[in-house]
Amino acid sequence: MWVHLVFVTKYRRRILDSAMLDFCQHTMSGVCTDLGAELVEFNGEPEHVHLLVAYPPTLAISTLVRRLKGRSSYAVRREYTGTCVRARMRSHLWSPSYFAASAGGAPLSVIKRYIENQNRPLQHRATPDRNRSAAAAPPPVPVVTSSTDLMR
Repeated sequence: MWVHLVFVTKYRRRILDSAMLDFCQHTMSGVCTDLGAELVEFNGEPEHVHLLVAYPPTLAISTLVRRLKGRSSYAVRREYTGTCVRARMRSHLWSPSYFAASAGGAPLSVIKRYIENQNRPLQHRATPDRNRSAAAAPPPVPVVTSSTDLMR
């Protein structure tokens, strides 16, 4: 079974830089392995991450999400303490909510391409954007309504 997950940073703070995303990917890959799942694709932007995970049918998505968010939050806040303190994110990295969609309606190649095309930050350290509205809309997710949409 396949699931596309999106985790957003607490208060949508633009804290994740390329090094932190690499660290998250490594940590989350280990969590998936421990649970008998596989992190197939990973990418992100300064305020959110996308994951494509292959998981066994015996594993609840809520358990997968809880372990991924919990361990990655702990590890990132421990490894990047200074950055998290400056962003006022001492106790939480992720927002309590998450997006999860079973992958299978659209071909996996479409979902993988969408995740690969996320705009990963290039700068060494991202700083919180104080001008960004707290009610900003989440990133758009491609919707495939028919097989002809895939031909475009």
